[in-house]
Amino acid sequence: MVFPMVLLRLADWVLYQLLANSCYRAARKMKSYGLHLGYLSPKPPHQPSSLPSITKCDLEGRGSQTLACDIHRVLLRSHSFFPYYMLVAFEGGSIFRALLLLLSCPVLWILDHELKLRVMTFITFCGLRISVMESMSRAVLPKFYLENLNPHAYEVLASAGSKVVFTSVPRVMVEGFLKEYLSVGAVVGTELHTVGCYFSGLLSGSGLLVKHRAVKDYFGDTEPDIGVGSSSVHDHLFLSLCKEAYVVNNEEGKGNPSSVLPRDKYPKPLIFHDGRLAFLPTPSATLYLFMWFPIGILLAIYRILLGILLPYGSAMTLGVWSGINLHVKGSGPEKSEQNKGVLYVCSHRTLLDPVFLSTCLAKPLTAVTYSLSKVSELIAPIRTVRLTRDRKQDGDTMQRLLREGDLVVCPEGTTCREPYLLRFSSLFAELADEIVPVAINTHVSMFYGTTASGLKCLDPIFFLMNPRPSYYIEVLGKVPRELTCAGGRSSCEVANYIQKQLADALGFECTTLTRRDKYLMLAGNEGIVQEDKWRKCY
Repeated sequence: MVFPMVLLRLADWVLYQLLANSCYRAARKMKSYGLHLGYLSPKPPHQPSSLPSITKCDLEGRGSQTLACDIHRVLLRSHSFFPYYMLVAFEGGSIFRALLLLLSCPVLWILDHELKLRVMTFITFCGLRISVMESMSRAVLPKFYLENLNPHAYEVLASAGSKVVFTSVPRVMVEGFLKEYLSVGAVVGTELHTVGCYFSGLLSGSGLLVKHRAVKDYFGDTEPDIGVGSSSVHDHLFLSLCKEAYVVNNEEGKGNPSSVLPRDKYPKPLIFHDGRLAFLPTPSATLYLFMWFPIGILLAIYRILLGILLPYGSAMTLGVWSGINLHVKGSGPEKSEQNKGVLYVCSHRTLLDPVFLSTCLAKPLTAVTYSLSKVSELIAPIRTVRLTRDRKQDGDTMQRLLREGDLVVCPEGTTCREPYLLRFSSLFAELADEIVPVAINTHVSMFYGTTASGLKCLDPIFFLMNPRPSYYIEVLGKVPRELTCAGGRSSCEVANYIQKQLADALGFECTTLTRRDKYLMLAGNEGIVQEDKWRKCY
């Protein structure tokens, strides 16, 4: 009888906290704010502040000073941290965890700030592996943080010599980004309780971080030189402990293009990132996602069947009618050498690159790849051949395939989502004199069709689930013979020349990064599939 009584008391406490206590707070807010319904939004109420705006801060001579600030509503332009919880729930957890978090929105709306964070934290982190969260903070979240970085707050942060961030959101969600991209020295945030190698979903014994107390504990009797906070009443105590205080008013930047940090101003280039979602999952955007999901699956199956069952012309026409944006420039050259095919050298955006090229050229092509799932191999409407990463064996295989017909190769060896080209392998340059570079780029609005740590067999499906995925294909002119190995150039010179030619056509930047670099950053391995999926955690 003891255990049922404990459950009843726990249920009674939860009902009190989530219903009675929260409804009482909501009623008090309505009474205090009267008919000002804007205050019922997720944003905390503001009051006119006598503190100067962040735009008034002088950036000169700050190299020896210490700055204290928050990431939520200060360094980031977005008012709510819900989208970042949703990213962790969807990418690190599952679609069911993400759905549960979405369904909690009506309850979150009536909760106060502390209970709201506790509920979102519990739904997002309960049962989540610590290693998964570490991967999320390294590979998924930085992209969205950079895209929402407040340029004025970042300039002030970058001007300070020592930087400390105090935040009430879980430290594990922001520490990796702040230290890696913004060179923050210390991050003090809410700590989460763990059981073994899993999060329990509860806060640690210290509870939710209170900023002004954390500043006192961290600095002691010393006052930070600069404090940056929001215009919320919650930040006033924190800012009163700083020698200089400034506030960020995100309302001023709405609709102003200068409020978005340009890509070339990023503190560190964003070349690699992982995850399926291509948009910031606000509550409304996430609702649209779940409404579209079943339709997207059916649409992806329909588009796959078009490529498998129909001739090139019909497949392209019906594919465009289904919403695929296809932009094609140039055409395939005629073969000048007898008994040898043309080698098409492509930039690599998704596994579907050779398929779309074959469809646009209306000719059968053979694609060589280092890693291809059985599912992708099964649904591919063109011939695919696996390579072994043994240079001599792969060279012999490609020579044989060129004697049989035209061949497609992606010398980067892996995909890259951002406007960069990875280092080209020079093997292809040693095998053919008939080389045709093909510039390929894609655009998606909902799902990325690539992954480093997820199931690669779903890559084509996720790409084709987008409402209007775009493919840009430009077939460039054949490389002059004098610029190939037959003309006396080395294979590395040929590879670098073609990489530069493709980068210029796409407006991309060339890098020396490789497939190994990508997987070490995003997945913590060298891109080799682990046989043991249930690894012991340490």
